[in-house]
Amino acid sequence: MIYHCIRFTIKPDVPKETADAIVEGLGAQSTGDSSGVFGRDFGGEYQYGAVSAVEDLETYEKMMNDPAHLAIDRMGLPLIEKFASFDITDDPDPEMDAKLAAIHQRRFDATPDLVELISNLKEYKGSAAPGKHAA
Repeated sequence: MIYHCIRFTIKPDVPKETADAIVEGLGAQSTGDSSGVFGRDFGGEYQYGAVSAVEDLETYEKMMNDPAHLAIDRMGLPLIEKFASFDITDDPDPEMDAKLAAIHQRRFDATPDLVELISNLKEYKGSAAPGKHAA
């Protein structure tokens, strides 16, 4: 099982109605192959968080490239100040980190507009972080 987790904070100058609409869209997003939760983030420096659970790498890649997921990224990223993405898995594969990073890298290679949006964030932490946030 792979648990894809995100945490983010919305820019302070974003109107509440706009932020609420994006947050509502995130809560409603579903690829049909994943299960998870989205809501407010407590105990840290982020406002919101989400966890999606998927069975395997194939489903993970499908989720990351789902048109609904990409649409939410394109609408939401311009409104975000700080974003963190990480994965937790019970899979013992010692190459899992590299496999997850490769999925993200293929996604970024296929969607250069997302790389630009991520590069404009004040802070981004995640697997295969692109642009100015690359390790």
